[in-house]
Amino acid sequence: MDGNGRWAKKRLLPRLAGHKKGVDALRRCVHLCIERSIPVLTVFAFSSENWNRPQEEVSGLFELLALALSREVPEMARQGVRLHFVGERSSLSERVQTGFAQAEQNTAANQRLQLNICFNYGGRWDMAQAAAKVAASGQPLTEANISAALALAHVPDPDLLIRTGAELRLSNFLLWQAAYSELVFSPTLWPDFDAADLDSAITAFAQRERRFGQTSAQVCAQASASALPQVAQKR
Repeated sequence: MDGNGRWAKKRLLPRLAGHKKGVDALRRCVHLCIERSIPVLTVFAFSSENWNRPQEEVSGLFELLALALSREVPEMARQGVRLHFVGERSSLSERVQTGFAQAEQNTAANQRLQLNICFNYGGRWDMAQAAAKVAASGQPLTEANISAALALAHVPDPDLLIRTGAELRLSNFLLWQAAYSELVFSPTLWPDFDAADLDSAITAFAQRERRFGQTSAQVCAQASASALPQVAQKR
């Protein structure tokens, strides 16, 4: 969700004003995903590298987080959203950790949309902690075992990864999980991201051929086979 600071700068506003508008955009995006029956939405809210930002901005982000937990979580619960916070929690304050746990507990039974909020998260951290977890269990370091130990093991790998703000990089987001994701880089700054932007990304995704290492001929043959009617035979 990139571009909050630039959105604010263009309007001669403090960066925190852009982050506040970013919360509005997230609320809007959640609603749009529910409308489109998208089952899982994972967003990058605060990276492990964001601690390097000016202290005033970091403090403001945590104040905004506390406000969002108190205001947004009840509404998301009513909409059937299940929340899951992904990232390293031990370095966060007890207040934030408690807020995360309560939000997850209060929405645990919801099934309309799984919303994963990556906070104090990094793709390298995720792979490292997964490898350490597998090693500690005495299991071999296989792809399957590492995948099962990742912080997002409770959801499938993403089909579509959207980055806003015209930046053309992953910035340590879902490095393992995005191996075969379709990537869309939107020029729209995150606070302005709306239904047209989301639908444009979904349209781009639908027009792509996902081969997963196979040839186009193999993909077409499998699609044709799956489209054939299934006939039950008696013996």
